[in-house]
Amino acid sequence: MLQQKKGAFMNDTIPGEEPTKGVKILRGDPKKAILKLSLPMIVAMSVQTIYNVVDAIWVSGIGADALSAVGFFFPFFFMIMALSTGLGVGGGSAVSRRIGAKDKRGADSVAAHTLIIMIILAIAFAVPLFFFIDTIFYSMGAGDITGIATEYSRIIFAGAIIIFFSNVSNALLRGEGDATRAMYALMIGAGLNIVLDPIFIYGLDLGVAGAAWATVASICTASIILFYWIFIKKDTYISIHFRNFTFDGAILKEILQVGLPSAIMQLSMSFSMLILNMIVVQAGGTDGIAVYSTGWRVATFGSLPLIGIATAVTAVTGAAYGSRAYEKLDTAFSYAVKTGIKIEIVVALVIFLLAPQITLLFTLSEDAARISGDLIVFLRTMVFYFPTVSIGMLSSAMFQGTAKGINSLIATIVRALILTVPLTYGLALTLDMGLPGVWWGIVIGNVSGSVIAFIWARLYIKKMKSQI
Repeated sequence: MLQQKKGAFMNDTIPGEEPTKGVKILRGDPKKAILKLSLPMIVAMSVQTIYNVVDAIWVSGIGADALSAVGFFFPFFFMIMALSTGLGVGGGSAVSRRIGAKDKRGADSVAAHTLIIMIILAIAFAVPLFFFIDTIFYSMGAGDITGIATEYSRIIFAGAIIIFFSNVSNALLRGEGDATRAMYALMIGAGLNIVLDPIFIYGLDLGVAGAAWATVASICTASIILFYWIFIKKDTYISIHFRNFTFDGAILKEILQVGLPSAIMQLSMSFSMLILNMIVVQAGGTDGIAVYSTGWRVATFGSLPLIGIATAVTAVTGAAYGSRAYEKLDTAFSYAVKTGIKIEIVVALVIFLLAPQITLLFTLSEDAARISGDLIVFLRTMVFYFPTVSIGMLSSAMFQGTAKGINSLIATIVRALILTVPLTYGLALTLDMGLPGVWWGIVIGNVSGSVIAFIWARLYIKKMKSQI
């Protein structure tokens, strides 16, 4: 619990504090805060996802085996993103709560702790996988694709600490309400990646490995920019210092009570994707993996507005929670959910109608064309869960903002592992529906889990408001 002096929530500033524009947004009108913090991140995530789609298009030019190789690595890349994003969410939400509570020194200490944890976590995760990933792929059924999948993976693992820094420092900026510069960093990295992909893959004739090198190089560039803002220019709200640094148990707990469940939550999703990969292999072979990994990029594109809104929900509800403004918290959450549902209905309709045209982008080569029919089916099935993603994802974001990371974790485990995996296995293999069974299992599991999370979130907010 944050300790505050009497009357600390009455003013916009405290002695010695110079609020940035982002901090003023966090402390202002909740609806405006959701919009102002969401829009930059929606733009950034749009560019990021466009990169993911373009990357798949360039890789597809090499052939279906190349798509499969990237697909086998996909759960592990998701793990990297899960750990770094989870830690970032923990640190960023703690920063937001400290800002709401008018605790500048505490926000600075949270940021320093978050980066130290980041370094330890990145090394502990990436080094073992770098050496043993080939054995893991072979045991997963990669077969002849094991070699190129391993080459691609080891390049990414070698640059893991850069990816961790990019995600964590970006989350800290969002935590202090600086969504605009967070957007710039993401856009620069993704934009550069789009440019470098064809150069590395085809120009330098590096094949699938070229896509990995392009990813590491572009994220490295974004990380340099973030490092400059935080440590050299020093014009962020948080000030990070490592001189005489010692771990503070209370701050560690504050970060990890959201960051650890968030990371485990993301990892559980990675684990579920790993299991789904195995089910897909049984239902549709390596071509099924190509369909799943490629189609999932488009599905991610469909939900990207929600990812942007979710980052705003975590920051705004975190600041409101820190200042104990529960009505403001409720307003922000409700407004975000309604906005998300409207956006996702439109996105779902567009993807459903344009599924053949979207599929064509990924099946230009003769070798990749064989998966076109299955890819169209995937896209037109996945869109049925898009509108409910809003209530699930934003409920989790609100839990994270209010330091209830364990709630978010439980909701995700219920959705991804308890519901989605068994449903997918049952429909695809037990009922022998094949790949369509996998897709419908994912849809039904996600819809059910999202509804459960939303009901829980409403009850939690009601309980907070009753304490006023």
